[in-house]
Amino acid sequence: MTSTEYALGGHADAAEQRISDLAAAGTASRIWDRDHTVWAAEPLPELTDRLGWLELPYGLDDRIPDLIEFAAEASAFRHVVLLGMGGSSLAPEVFATTFGTGSPELIVLDSTHPEAIRAVVGRIEPLKTLFLIASKSGSTVETMSLASYFFEKVSGSTDEPGQHFVALTDPDSDLERLAFENQYRNTFFTPADVGGRYSALTDFGMVPAAVVGAPIAALAVSAQAIADACKQDTTDNPGLRLGATLGVLALAGRDKVTLLTSPGLSAVPAWIEQLIAESTGKGGVGIVPIADEPARSDHGDDRVFVSYALANEGHSPTLDALQAAGHPVIRFTLDGGTELAAEMYRLEFATAVAGAVLGINPFDQPDVQAAKTLAKQAMEGGALDPATETAAGDDNLGEAITGIVESVQPGDYLGIQAYLPNSETTTEALQTIRMQVGRRAGVATTLGYGPRFLHSTGQLHKGGPPSGCFIQIVDEPLLDIDIPGSTHGFRDLISAQALGDYHAMTQAGRRVLRINLGGKLGNLARVLLGSRG
Repeated sequence: MTSTEYALGGHADAAEQRISDLAAAGTASRIWDRDHTVWAAEPLPELTDRLGWLELPYGLDDRIPDLIEFAAEASAFRHVVLLGMGGSSLAPEVFATTFGTGSPELIVLDSTHPEAIRAVVGRIEPLKTLFLIASKSGSTVETMSLASYFFEKVSGSTDEPGQHFVALTDPDSDLERLAFENQYRNTFFTPADVGGRYSALTDFGMVPAAVVGAPIAALAVSAQAIADACKQDTTDNPGLRLGATLGVLALAGRDKVTLLTSPGLSAVPAWIEQLIAESTGKGGVGIVPIADEPARSDHGDDRVFVSYALANEGHSPTLDALQAAGHPVIRFTLDGGTELAAEMYRLEFATAVAGAVLGINPFDQPDVQAAKTLAKQAMEGGALDPATETAAGDDNLGEAITGIVESVQPGDYLGIQAYLPNSETTTEALQTIRMQVGRRAGVATTLGYGPRFLHSTGQLHKGGPPSGCFIQIVDEPLLDIDIPGSTHGFRDLISAQALGDYHAMTQAGRRVLRINLGGKLGNLARVLLGSRG
């Protein structure tokens, strides 16, 4: 069982009062009863048809035989490539990082950058690879474009390319129809009343988990136990306690939930980030999750630190110093990786409760469509104004970065949005930039790869508190990759997505500096030099 420790300092009394009030109001029971008044006076669609995640733990036992059978099939392949975005890709990464043995190796591709695609192609052999196509709607442009590309690639090596493809989708979706037409090996259906960011315990998470050898039965046991506890209208309800605490802290100005983990749980923060950001960042309010931030000694009074650690690894010793400095600190100590399912469920319930405390609907995403619409307009040749940008190597680059840094005020956060291929080298450079600008600005920082972050933190950026300012970094890939059935390539797609998001953020009144690296990713080093100016 996971052990917990809340050290909230001067916020403890307020948190306990809110927890007691929510318990007395029967909030947990009302959530389980689908009572929309927990969040809003009107029965909005998202409040009545997006709560299927509540019962997911109790259906896992029935899924185990099918999952084990499929995992045996997948073991015949050398690689399993998952194509998905947001919750469809981040939960599988958690299970692969925590439990994966490398046989078969699970590769997650959630980028439309030509170099990212080319890197995956270089690692696999088509006839020894199984592709999991994960899209709830069955029409996610990134996922479906990648599915078309790899299907064509496999088709060149076999007369039965469909046997290398599996669909994960809602019933009656475009992807279901495509899977039938192309004779996919299998199609796994996920509940239509479960949103993507709450889907870790559906087949979106459980199929990849089974493939990498995760102990599905033990995960089910841990999830069921905490679901039982989250039904109780008591102050000991684990989801109610965490959600109320985070909500109270956010209302008190501690809205930067800074996530720390021990090494064995390193993929967990990115999954938490998408859950909290997309659920709470709307209506001008929200909780800002801070994942994988480079270590710093200076933190403002807008922070709360939440740490997850395996018992045999322990928490970071810096937590004691942070607590001594007056920062709220919450510790979760897991006996083992099998407690992950329980912690995912706790976080989902807590996010729903935090939404109630903040007075927002945690199940919609009203500001996501703006960037999609503008990106589509750019792809179709619509008249979008060009972005105001600074090229890497320009003499005024340092001045531009100084300008965005100096616009930051206490309580703000600075986000780096990189429409670049995700690699260890690039991440290391971006993290160095992040550390330097964060120290100069003296505020919390975030880092996201585009277009992946559009499906996780994009809602928060545009609909959450106006405290974010952003550095968008783009490049111009020299070699494109065609998208089968389209007149465009992946270079056009990622460029349109970056431009659409830029305009969506500026229209929302956000501060944005866009830096263009040109045709060479190596110019990222020049951005780093500029950030020192």
